[in-house]
Formats: sequence, structure tokens, C-alpha cells
Amino acid sequence: MKQYLRGLRLGVPIGLGYLSVSFTFGIMAVSLGLSWWQAVLISMVTLTSAGQLAGVQVMVNPGQYLTMLISQLTINVRYSFMSISLSQRVSTSFKGIKRWLLGFFITDEIFAVAYQEKDVEPKLFLGIATTPWIGWTLGTLLGALIGNVLPPLVMGALCLAIYGMFLAIVIPPAKKSKPILIVVIISAILSCIFYYVPLFKEIPSGISISICAIVASIIGALLFPIESEVNKND
Repeated sequence: MKQYLRGLRLGVPIGLGYLSVSFTFGIMAVSLGLSWWQAVLISMVTLTSAGQLAGVQVMVNPGQYLTMLISQLTINVRYSFMSISLSQRVSTSFKGIKRWLLGFFITDEIFAVAYQEKDVEPKLFLGIATTPWIGWTLGTLLGALIGNVLPPLVMGALCLAIYGMFLAIVIPPAKKSKPILIVVIISAILSCIFYYVPLFKEIPSGISISICAIVASIIGALLFPIESEVNKND
């Protein structure tokens, strides 16, 4: 129980942050035509900000299942790598069904907090994840309900806030690292091409997001390769 309570304390800042961001997602989902309960259900069973943003935009255009599949795989594959990395720090009791169930809660922020621990117990990880999950779900509910009564102009303005979260994630590392800054600029240029050039404008948003992410990452890897620890030692 002590491990769970300690995890709860560690997860409070994440939960408060998720509350504000998911509030905006709830408003955006309702503005695109979803019901309040649909928006809440999405947040309860997915817990992925970028994935939900891309997914909802595809859902309002029925039939684009391949687009949704590609975009979600591209956006959310990072969670698999986080899980693999975190598996090297979990206790021996963290196995079997516990990994399957608690792996659902892996997000960027939860991973970052849990990774600071030398020996992650299942109860500790569950505690870290509890508040963020509640914050994400509750924020979506509040945003979705308020979105039903706010005028369209206000809803449109508030929907921009979710993009502020992505900027807050990208800008700090881009300011510290020139390679990251260049990759961000490349992806932004590619995104503008897909948005403004008539030839590419008809490509679904989910596909264009995936292409921009993959191409920018490949260019960054080619221009700024990172030496492995083995090569450095040699």
C-alpha cells in the first residue's frame, strides 16, 4: 500500500497537466460532431493525446480505416519502445498479466517518472498511472460537457490549446539540440507542403502526419547519426 500511495503522489503533477490538455480534447471532439460520452470513452480506453487527436479527425470521415491504422501505428509505436526500456527497471514481481494490464498506462510522462525509479513495483506503477488516467478522463468529460454550451467561436479558440501542449514538448529539446531543431523544421515544411500544395492537399491527414514523421526521422538519422556505445568504446 505504501508503494501505491507513493506512486499516487508522483502522479499528481501529471494528472493536473492532463486535466487541462484533455479538457481541450473534449471540446474539440464535440466540435467535430462526437457525443460527450463518445469523447470520454475514447479517453478512457486509449490515453494517447496525439493518437486521439489524429484518430478523431479520421473518425469524422467514415471509411478511412487504412488511414487510421497507419497514423495510429506511426504515432503510438513509441510506446512499445518505452515499454521495452522500462522492462529493464521493473521488479521480478512485475510480470505476466500485470505487464499486460499496466502496460496500457504507458505515456510519455508516466514513463519518464517511472524510469527514474531503480526498481519499479507493480503497485508503484499503478499509483503513478492512477491520477493521470483520472485527470485525462475527467478533463475530457468537463471539456465535452462545456463544449455543448459554448458558442462555436469560443470552442474553436479553445481547441488551439491542445496544439500548445505539442509545442511545449517540442520546443525545449529543439532549443537545446540543433539536430532536433532541424528535424522539427523539416517536418514543419513537409506538413505545410501537404496542407498548401494542391497536389498533396487531398491526402488524408492521418497519412500525411505519418509521412511527415517518417521522412523527417529518416533525414535526421542520415544527417545526424548517433554512435552506439560499442563503437565509442572501440
